[in-house]
Parts: sequence; structure tokens; C-alpha cells
Amino acid sequence: QQSKDEFVKKVFNQIDEYAPGFSDSVVGYDALAPPDLEEIFGLTGGNIFHGSMGLDQLFTQRPSYLYPAYTTPLSGLFLCGSGTHPGGGVMGAPGRNCASVALKQRRAFGM
Repeated sequence: QQSKDEFVKKVFNQIDEYAPGFSDSVVGYDALAPPDLEEIFGLTGGNIFHGSMGLDQLFTQRPSYLYPAYTTPLSGLFLCGSGTHPGGGVMGAPGRNCASVALKQRRAFGM
């Protein structure tokens, strides 16, 4: 915990250089390291993006090059979420993209 507090203090001091008084305005904080994220939220390796954002996990390669564009080997089963393109974050893009693909396939099969 001491190293987390020291890190937070360094970050706050840096922010204070650009926004004087920032540290004094903070009423509380919680510093979570990757092991904390894994333990508390069940995120493997504490990774908020549900997997590495390495070259083999970018764009349509998420979650695997075997299942591109939100599809799976099971007809009508699609993947979306942080483990799919464009990855994690609070934006909803994986769900929107997946829904678009599902609707296109539905129309293509006359459903």
C-alpha cells in the first residue's frame, strides 16, 4: 500500500503543477494495481481490455484471427465486448459493431 500511496502522491504533485490546488480538492482516492483488479473484478491479469493489445490482438484479430468480425463457428452466435474490436473502454463500440454484423447476416438470410 505504501508504494501505491507514494505513486498517487507523485501523480497528484504533477497535476498540481498544471492545476494548482488539485491535491487539496481531492476528498478520497483508491489506487488499484493490476493484481487488485484481478482479485476484485476478476479481470485476468488485471487487464481491463480482456486480453493483451499486442499486434496479434488488434483490429479484427480480437479475440482471434479464427473468429473475425464478431462471428463464431456457431451460426447466429456473435461475440462482443472488451475482448472484441476495438477493445475495451466505455464506448459501446464493440456492441454496436457486433449488432451491425448480426443485422447484416440476418438480412442476408432473409430473416
